[in-house]
Parts: sequence; C-alpha cells; structure tokens
Amino acid sequence: PAVVSIVTDWIEADPSVVQAGRVLTRDDFLSWDDVRALAASGLVEIASHSHAMHAGVIGNPQSNEQPAAVTLAFVDGRYETEAEYEARVRRDLAASIDRIEAETGRRPRVMTWPFGAYTERTVEIAAELGMELSLTLADRANDATGARTVSRHLMQANPGAGDLAYSLLRRPEVPVVRAAQVDLDYVYDEDEAQQEANLGELLDRIQAMQITHVFLQAFADPDADGGAQALYFPNRHLPMRADLFNRTAWQLMTRANVRVYAWLPILSFEGGAIDPAWRVAQRPPEPRFDPNAEPRLSPFEPAAAAVIKEIYADLARYADVDGILFHDDGRFNEFEDASPAALAAYRDAFGDDFTLEALDGDPALRERWAAFRTRAVIGLTAELADVVRAYRPEIKTVRNLFATALLEPSPNLYLAQDYEAFLDAYDYVAVMAMPRFEGYRDHERFYGQLALHATAPPAGREQVIFEIQTVDWRTETPIDSAEIEQTLRYLQSLGIRNLAYYPDDFILGHPALDALRRGMSVAVYPDGAQP
Repeated sequence: PAVVSIVTDWIEADPSVVQAGRVLTRDDFLSWDDVRALAASGLVEIASHSHAMHAGVIGNPQSNEQPAAVTLAFVDGRYETEAEYEARVRRDLAASIDRIEAETGRRPRVMTWPFGAYTERTVEIAAELGMELSLTLADRANDATGARTVSRHLMQANPGAGDLAYSLLRRPEVPVVRAAQVDLDYVYDEDEAQQEANLGELLDRIQAMQITHVFLQAFADPDADGGAQALYFPNRHLPMRADLFNRTAWQLMTRANVRVYAWLPILSFEGGAIDPAWRVAQRPPEPRFDPNAEPRLSPFEPAAAAVIKEIYADLARYADVDGILFHDDGRFNEFEDASPAALAAYRDAFGDDFTLEALDGDPALRERWAAFRTRAVIGLTAELADVVRAYRPEIKTVRNLFATALLEPSPNLYLAQDYEAFLDAYDYVAVMAMPRFEGYRDHERFYGQLALHATAPPAGREQVIFEIQTVDWRTETPIDSAEIEQTLRYLQSLGIRNLAYYPDDFILGHPALDALRRGMSVAVYPDGAQP
C-alpha cells in the first residue's frame, strides 16, 4: 500500500547538517526504531533514497552545486572520470542497501532518486544491486509496460479524494513556450570578471522578463559561417572555447526559473577532429561544395555521424539540460547530398542502378528521393536525442523549420523539411517566422498565411513555436521594439500560443524589456492567453 524512501545517512547524521529553511532537530527524522516498525507492519515497503546523495556536488569550475547522483563532480581542478563517477554512485547505493538490510532484515527493491534526477546508467547500477524499480519525478503518466522507471505525482495541500482523482485522471496540459534564443558568444569574454558581469546581465533580464524557456547556444561560431568551430563544454572532438555552458544553464534554471534547451547544430561542425571530406557535396555540374553554405557534414557518412553523437553525449554528460533545439542546418537543396556516402545510401534504398541523373526524368523517383533525405536527417536527430536521454532522460526536442517549408511547394526537395513529419518526430517545431529574412514585404499577410498553415494539423496549435527576428540581417540594424511587441501580440491573435525571438542582445538591452514583457511574458497570463 505504501513506500517510504529513506536517506540512510540522515537517520544517523547530526540533524543540524540537514536544513529545510531552518535548522532541523532529531524529532524531524525517522529513527531506525521507526523504520523497523514500518517494515514490520506489512503495510509499508522501505525504499532507498540513497545513503548521502540527497545533496549537491560541485559540478563546474565556477563551483555550482548540482545533484550528486547525476553530476560529474569537479574536484581539485578536474572533472571526475566516468569510472570514478559510477564507482561513487555504486558505493553510495550499496551503503544504503546494506544499512537498510541490517536494520530491517530486507534488502530494498526500490530506488527513489534524490530530486528525481537519474540517468540510464544509474538505473542500471541500482538494478544490478537488486533495486529493479526506480522512482522519479518525471512529468508523465505511468503505464503497465513494465518500465524500470516509475514517475511520481507530487502531492500538495492534502487534497481530498475528488481533487486527487481529478489531478490523476485529467489530461496533462501542454505547457506554453515563451522563449529567448540566446547567443552564449555574448556572455563569453576572455576577462572572467567581465564574463561574470555579462552573465549577471543575462540572468537579471531573463528573470525580469518572466518567460518559460531559453534556447541557449552551446557552440561558438566566431567567423559567423554557421559552423560550430568550438564548444562551450568539455568534449572529445572540438576545442572548448570556455567551460561556460554548464554554468550559464544552471544559473538560468535556478535563478531565472526557466527551462534551458541546448542549441546545437545537427550537421555543421568544423575544425578539430572533423574531416572536411565528410561534408555535404553537390551534384555536378554544381560546385562540389557550396562555398556559401554552412560547413555541413553528410548525415550518411558513418564517421561524421559517430563524431556528432559523441559531441551530443559530451554535452549531456557535462551539463544539465531540459531539452535540445536542433539548428536549421539540417537541410538539403535539390542538388544535395552527392557525397560518396550519400550515393551509397541512395543505392541501398533505390537499387544499385540508381543515379542522380535519373532524377531529372522521373518525378516520382525524385519525390521519393527527397523524402528519403528528409527522413535521414530526422533519423539522425532521433539518435542524437537518444544519446542525450541516456544522461538526461526527460529532455524535450525542438527542430527549427524554415517558413518556406510551409509557404512554398516541394519543401522536401528544396529544404529536406516536412512540417507534419516534424510534428510527429519532435515535441515542438520552431518555425522561423521572419519575413525580412525570407524577403516578404507584406509582413501581416506573411504571418497570417504562416499561422493558417501551421495550425491546420491537429497537433500544430500546441506544438508549433513562432520564432521572430529582432534584427534585420540585410541591413544589420535592430528592429524597433514597438514593432516586435506588436508582432508578438498579433501572432497571439492568430492563435499562436508558443512564441520565441532571436537574437536577444542583453548587453545593449534590445529588444526593450518592457516591450517583451507586454508581448510574451507569462507573469500575468500563465496559460499564454493575453487580451
């Protein structure tokens, strides 16, 4: 009928070391006599809540404390290794199990993760030690599939039976998204004191804005060619410009109370261990490599895919994130990809006699080929998300989509993008609702048509995010804040509930804070509806 999860160290420790807004006394804790009485009742099963991991460890060079069970500890100027981390978790769980068995005569079968934070590997370690079930705080319903992880419903204010039934049976609401897409390049500075000051400016602004999400750049692109030349987290393949992503993401989560999604390219990586021969190629007589495109790697090249997966794994290993924003670089035009690895993949899919030249005379084959490329990029992002979920199991995913994929014909052929396929594959689709970027002069008509197409599928209204531009990149001038506010409110009148903008210049304060608050803050209307 009941499970009680105990932190074994707390039962024996000096209670003054455990605080909940006040210094606790021994009367605040169960004793081993209490635990034995519960276990003997036949009504209560004793679960482990760890021995001493209901606490934080230093998780980055800037000394942020983060949940001990899922964080690589930063000690003596270095991160612990994966082996050291797993050994630490195993020692703690084993100590808790041994202590519970010694006091109750029974080894626990259930592990309840402190703060609800767990990884696939920690669940495996718990199972290896005999705790086959793991309790989490995941925001999802349980089912009878026999999963190792079981989510819990957080009880508050002692609800009655009716309120309890309603909270358990109602369909969970899809939370509204109001997001700023932030360049970590704006925070970075060679002067660490200035870098901290920049971070403070960002935190104050996001907190004052009262939005829900930040899409935070995890890569550096100093030459602005669209390719990740360095990363803001430790990794195996590219230079680390600064160990800054973890710090910034954690501060945003804990101080500004927003969900942080790591913004990373899908294909555009260069330098370091990246081989230029892995790049997307165009079919002759077009240039072999498009000099004006980002340095995209072919998703069909196994070596490139392996490196990209390891980059994503390193992100998740070294930083806590709520989700991933997949950049807009996962695309092909009608001449791409003609790399050797891509041609081999096409022959596997369409037969050994397939040639790119055959596409010109066979519209049906051309359509199947275009859809195949779209599915290939979607498949790669699914693998990247799974890599991240091994460390951060509850992440959500967002995929950027060009507005022309909704407004123009043949988006599979010219972009390798398919809106309805994206809705099926990702939690959210971020449509780049940027008329100046796309060359549309009638902005109101552009937004109206885009909203009509975006909300037509049943899932569109909840899953689509309209991301507007705050800079006119053709003229390199900021867009007036009043126009940005008007656009955000107009989009809501068209039925668009999820809004984002890019870029946010928190150093110069553009767009104006008051305009953003009036246009997209959830402070007054938490469900996203504004008059």
